Amino acid sequence: MKTFLVLTLIGNDQPGLVESLAQIVAQNQGNWLESNMSRLAGKFAGILRVSVDEGRADQLISALDALSPKLKLVVERSAHAEPEAVMRSLRLSLVGNDRPGIIRDISGALARQHVNVDDLETECGPAPMSSDILFKASAVLHIPAGLDIDSLRAELEQLADDLIVDLSLIAD
Repeated sequence: MKTFLVLTLIGNDQPGLVESLAQIVAQNQGNWLESNMSRLAGKFAGILRVSVDEGRADQLISALDALSPKLKLVVERSAHAEPEAVMRSLRLSLVGNDRPGIIRDISGALARQHVNVDDLETECGPAPMSSDILFKASAVLHIPAGLDIDSLRAELEQLADDLIVDLSLIAD
């Protein structure tokens, strides 16, 4: 029987961190399933899902602990190989002048509708031909089966007007 481990990690960015992690997973007969890793402000941060035979999970976790202090790791066991329910997905894109609270307001509207944010990427950068800072976000959303997408779209568009941002929802 397989056990699934979800690892979150952070440390100072340096060459070889992913290789060290991959070596430990492979040496302990784990299978690297999916990950999302980034460099932010000189730090290396990521999340990773690994499968391993149940009898080898503790050995793998102990081997991963050896990466400390290079990487701070949190390891959680998950009984689920895949998400429990199949949901519809939408892709959200947002662009606007940066200001505090954009993600708070958008995520609040999504939470009220029981929409799950599956993947979120954000960045700030200079606006073309001005000194303004633009905030950009893209997300993959999982929508409950019974939710009316048109009403979700209307609520998000109203919020986008209030925030003075451009927002689009596209079916995946």
